[in-house]
Amino acid sequence: MRQAELFTALKSLGMPVAYGEFVSTPEHPAPPPPFITYQFANSSDIMADNYNYVDVGNFQIELYTNKKDLTKEKLVQDKLKELRLPYSKSGIWIEEEKMYQIIYEIQLIGG
Repeated sequence: MRQAELFTALKSLGMPVAYGEFVSTPEHPAPPPPFITYQFANSSDIMADNYNYVDVGNFQIELYTNKKDLTKEKLVQDKLKELRLPYSKSGIWIEEEKMYQIIYEIQLIGG
């Protein structure tokens, strides 16, 4: 799966999606939660003999909600399972933003 395909899959969940962050302007304010951001974190390429044989990109998908929303979390998790993308999950409450942040860490092979 490529990054563009990941974006399309996340958009199919019916929430606003952006790479990295939403840029807020007076004409186009950032959307209210729930929304999703995703971004490249680092690479874990498979290497041997001074050559990168397989590109492996580590990505973070971040779900932001105003309250703990198990339904939205399940929606994201079901999509990742449908796409056969194993994930690890963590979450925190961001006090200054008054939002929950759920982070899914995935790998895209060849992405």
